[in-house]
Amino acid sequence: MRIGTAEIYRVVEQVSGVIDSLVVCCELKDGGFYMPLFVQLADNMTLNENLIHEIKTELRTKCSPRHIPDEILIISEIPYTLTGKKMEIPVRKVLMGNPVNTAFNIDSMKNPKSIDYFLKLSQKLM
Repeated sequence: MRIGTAEIYRVVEQVSGVIDSLVVCCELKDGGFYMPLFVQLADNMTLNENLIHEIKTELRTKCSPRHIPDEILIISEIPYTLTGKKMEIPVRKVLMGNPVNTAFNIDSMKNPKSIDYFLKLSQKLM
């Protein structure tokens, strides 16, 4: 079953305190999959068990259990292109071990510093 990211964004970004989100599905070396959800929260919010539970419950009821991410991680900002598209594919490529210079075109990014988080995370995943 293919999971559309727009379905996830529509639900997650309606949760109080969530400003923006990004989800990617990474294929693992063992053939499995890892689907993290990155959330940007309002300044007064923290990613605690209550918020994680609320996000997962909303996804389960408004989408399906298959839409629930493996992990929910807080991020300071979501990477975007200059034209306003979320950079899902480049993030997935970096998390799967591709070099940043082949995954991202820095010149086409609205916020190039936003990739630093994903570079650090990819080192932990490898």
